[in-house]
Amino acid sequence: MEKRILLPTDFSDNSWSAIVYALKLYKDEVCTFYFLNSIGIEAPTMTYTSNRLLKTMRENALKEMLELKDMAENSNINSNHKFDIIISSEDLNESIENAVNKYDIDLIIMGTLGATNIGEFFFGTNTVHLVNNVRACPVLILPEEFDFVEPKQIAFPTDFNHFYSEKEIEPLLKLADLYNAKIRVVHINIEESLDELQKYNLIVLKSYLHNYEHSFHWMPDYAKITTEINDFITDLDIDVLAMVNYKHSFIEKLIKEPVIKKIGIQPQVPFLVIPE
Repeated sequence: MEKRILLPTDFSDNSWSAIVYALKLYKDEVCTFYFLNSIGIEAPTMTYTSNRLLKTMRENALKEMLELKDMAENSNINSNHKFDIIISSEDLNESIENAVNKYDIDLIIMGTLGATNIGEFFFGTNTVHLVNNVRACPVLILPEEFDFVEPKQIAFPTDFNHFYSEKEIEPLLKLADLYNAKIRVVHINIEESLDELQKYNLIVLKSYLHNYEHSFHWMPDYAKITTEINDFITDLDIDVLAMVNYKHSFIEKLIKEPVIKKIGIQPQVPFLVIPE
């Protein structure tokens, strides 16, 4: 079945790195990759001058997009890969949302955007805004200029308070299928023991993972969530971190948690954010 992958780009080295990662991740799959560039100017600021500027920006973006497409085609060996370009005059988040709906996108792959070290986990403001607003499609966020590593170990943190639907777990399983990855479920022991709801959610999660190599790991509550998850990533040689973004989820807690200087502002590994 053909996969449709959206690749937002600002023509930076970081966004090219994300494109290369996507091509390697799906090297054996039938895919259409959509390159998206947003050249949006806020409507209240539009004037005759800005209209001319927008036209120039669109012409420049088209030139760069065609060069980008050519680079991707020349560096790619899979004849089952197709490439298309999207140039949008809307802002980034609206451009992505519209593209996801119009082209029935399966996954967004992107580097971190708008990096900052103030209050936004280890992502930039644009990335955090995207995570909070894209609800129709999972997003795979890559560390800056990240070199491809086959995802053989996937970490899935959970507090077992959320009942995961099959739809929510499906992107995790699809990623695991690509390279026969092991799924490592990690729970931080905030409570002394699981309550009945948590136990039930654990049983359901086990049923979804029945046909996949997986394990459950229990970590003491010894530090901030970011620290514990990064420790887990290091200790188990995790290749991808995956979470479902629901209300009161780990992702919500992470985004609100003050950045710890020792961790830095970049994720260690690719981060798969799955919408509720």
